[in-house]
Amino acid sequence: MSNDFLENYTRMLKEKAPFAIAMVVNRVVPSSGKPGDKAIILQDGTIKGWIGGGCTRGIVLKEALLAIRQGKPRMVSIAPGSEEVIKHGVVSYNMTCQSGGSVSVYIEPVLPRPHIIILGKSQIARALSKLSKATGYEVTALAKGVEKDAFPDADQLVDDDQLSSDLITSNTYVVVCTQGENDSQALFQAVRSGSGYVSFVSSYRKANSIYNELKKQGVTVEELKRIKTPAGLNINAKLPEEVAISILAEIITHLRDDKNMEGKEAGSELNMDEYFINPVCNIPIQKSTAKYVIPYKGKDYFFCCDGCKVSFEQDPDKYALKEDLSA
Repeated sequence: MSNDFLENYTRMLKEKAPFAIAMVVNRVVPSSGKPGDKAIILQDGTIKGWIGGGCTRGIVLKEALLAIRQGKPRMVSIAPGSEEVIKHGVVSYNMTCQSGGSVSVYIEPVLPRPHIIILGKSQIARALSKLSKATGYEVTALAKGVEKDAFPDADQLVDDDQLSSDLITSNTYVVVCTQGENDSQALFQAVRSGSGYVSFVSSYRKANSIYNELKKQGVTVEELKRIKTPAGLNINAKLPEEVAISILAEIITHLRDDKNMEGKEAGSELNMDEYFINPVCNIPIQKSTAKYVIPYKGKDYFFCCDGCKVSFEQDPDKYALKEDLSA
């Protein structure tokens, strides 16, 4: 395993950003990727390493982004004449490069541990910290005057009432457990934090009162709808530990639920100034490495291989983007 690969892997772990590892496990010449070749693939499409060029590069990028999104590894087989199906755990693609060859690539997502940020120092906050840590999550407790003895299991204690944006990542879950201590201020910061999950330990009646205060501060109705109130699944919890369990259950449900990705296609994070989605095979192509560029109705179409280029040239209107056809 090369030093460059290990350095990139270590760096990505420290940055706590999702990425995927791809490794060539089998090939038939003349495919350029050899068994043992590997790469780290980031959500923005950056590929650090080598797993092959042409069709292979784009297909592996697409499947790596799907693996990150779904949190599941996959084996990808690319061979001439293959049907594009998923069978026996293997995702098969047709090798459209006319040079032939085949390759199999194993892709595994590497996702950061869920990060629970707890605002407040109530009994429920303390119980949530303890149980979250026992689940293997990273825990940050944030409250003015917070003491280590109150949160012995937390990875980080922040003696402040200001939630820094530096703490928020794509895997951050914010829970407001202030329970009467600066509720409005804490909830305002939570809803404006950018976290994909925000919950508030409160009754409906109290929450509505706080919401009215937040509206005066410019918080929109859509932003308020994102807040889970009361926090946690309804399991008829009474004790602080039971409430904490219900909150963790809700976070796990949110974490595993594909519905939270609805409307967001895998690859939506790609820089489209750098990438182009091949309309023939729906594979992302890096413009700077495209083998062919075909202008059509005022737009450039990028292709990595002969097969897709030929298909496009035979019937460009079939594959041209809708906005181009209406021009």
